[in-house]
Amino acid sequence: MLEVDDVHAYYGKSHILQGVSFRVGEGEIVGLLGRNGAGRSTAVKTIMGLVPPVGRISFRGERIDGLAPHRIARRGLGYVPEDREIFPSLTVRENLLLGMKTPHGSSRWTLDDVCAHFPMLRHRIDAPGGVLSGGEQQMLTICRTLMGDPALIMVDEPTEGLAPQIVERVRELLERIAARGVAILLIEQKLTIALAIAHRLYVMGHGRIVFEGMPEDLRNNDGVRKEWLEV
Repeated sequence: MLEVDDVHAYYGKSHILQGVSFRVGEGEIVGLLGRNGAGRSTAVKTIMGLVPPVGRISFRGERIDGLAPHRIARRGLGYVPEDREIFPSLTVRENLLLGMKTPHGSSRWTLDDVCAHFPMLRHRIDAPGGVLSGGEQQMLTICRTLMGDPALIMVDEPTEGLAPQIVERVRELLERIAARGVAILLIEQKLTIALAIAHRLYVMGHGRIVFEGMPEDLRNNDGVRKEWLEV
């Protein structure tokens, strides 16, 4: 579904991504792991067209490298940024409706559907986004992306700064999304979350992919964990 092939990216003269290649298949949850500064967030921003890519990026068999972000989104690729970027003065309902591609488009995710699956949002539907807790804002951001009916969503650090019980709710939310056929590229620092829900894993270090394998492969590889993941 998503294929990233020998992609490079730069911030000014800084060479951030240095020949990154990976793939996400239909319905997969794929974890992209690594320490801060490894290049994970730059990778998803580059896929989304927010950072100019050098290399080949294909989605559903069509090249998307070089396209504007809104054109990439309309092809069915969703992006949940690390800083959430909700509209604090708009209500939960308004934030969700802004995620729709078209007002009357057919989608597997409708407002009623999202609220039925995630009662927290239904109870807060008329509350301004800015008064929600960090965990509630994270769920709102993910659900707003679902309203665009993506075939794949890239979720950047969804559990960052959240209490353990909220982390568990986010994990359950991601599993529900995958159960409905949406592929997920999960950028995450918490190894336990990625090992629990991902089908395959990549580890990044210094702008490159340094490991690819199944969760069990990473559990059994002390060297990779110590060199590229543990503090």
